[in-house]
Amino acid sequence: MGSGSVGQRSLLAYQRGEEAAADRAALKYLEATGQSPRGMLKTFERMAEQQFFTRQYADPYAQSHPMAQERFNGLLNEAQQSKYYDQPDDYVLQYRHDQVRAKLLAFTSHPSATLRAFPRSDKSPAAEYARAIAAMNSRGKSAVKEIDALIRTQPNNPYYYELKGQALLEGGDPKAAIAPFRKALSFKPNEPQFLVWLGYALVGANEPSYLPEAERVLKEAIQRDPNSGVAYSQLAIAHGRQGERPEADLATAKGLMVRGDFEAARRYAARAQQSLKRGTPAWLQADDIVAYKPPDLPNSR
Repeated sequence: MGSGSVGQRSLLAYQRGEEAAADRAALKYLEATGQSPRGMLKTFERMAEQQFFTRQYADPYAQSHPMAQERFNGLLNEAQQSKYYDQPDDYVLQYRHDQVRAKLLAFTSHPSATLRAFPRSDKSPAAEYARAIAAMNSRGKSAVKEIDALIRTQPNNPYYYELKGQALLEGGDPKAAIAPFRKALSFKPNEPQFLVWLGYALVGANEPSYLPEAERVLKEAIQRDPNSGVAYSQLAIAHGRQGERPEADLATAKGLMVRGDFEAARRYAARAQQSLKRGTPAWLQADDIVAYKPPDLPNSR
């Protein structure tokens, strides 16, 4: 082997060692929090089954991660010795996990696939949530009745109000979406995504009286999540409709920076600088964007 191949294999060996250390750290965290490692073993067992054929032809020294069967074998004895091995999962954690799983599947799958995974015979909260999302994905605003039925099962669940607001907003009724997004925020006032949704609805309602609140809400969302490109784009619209063109250009530049379009970001920032007072925080932010140089990527070979 050439020196390049040897170096690559050394790096991969280091990465495999890091993954193995992370697995053992996970066991320690589960033990410290009184949780069973059974699910971790089950996950690696499932992954090993999926790799059953490919691992026969894989070079174990050219992998960035240990093979799943190796990870399972390395954890089995220690996991089984845990005093929490047979402990049932905490109900609240299981509920949250089921809700997240249902949400991910429903938003990333065709509605028919969601209904196959969560048939109407399944009356669990996660299944009802997934079917409501599937209804929204297939029928948009007309699915609000089903979402309202979902809300009645858990009237304090902020994510159900978020879903209703999203159905109304994406269904072309942003003004009606404001109330459910406000309701979601009443339960989780610091949730950045809810703030973005509310700002989006306030801007979309296209009423001048809503714009100052939209600006405030979107700025708060950005403070909590500086990587929200949607928040920057909606903030730019709010500024523009209030006649604040330099601020709109600066918000657009920041959003473009988040998306990695540095050239366009510099153009908007430079335009904003021309109208901003020199030395002000906004001018300095624009100057930082104009002066920014992305790091050079390593040459590919």
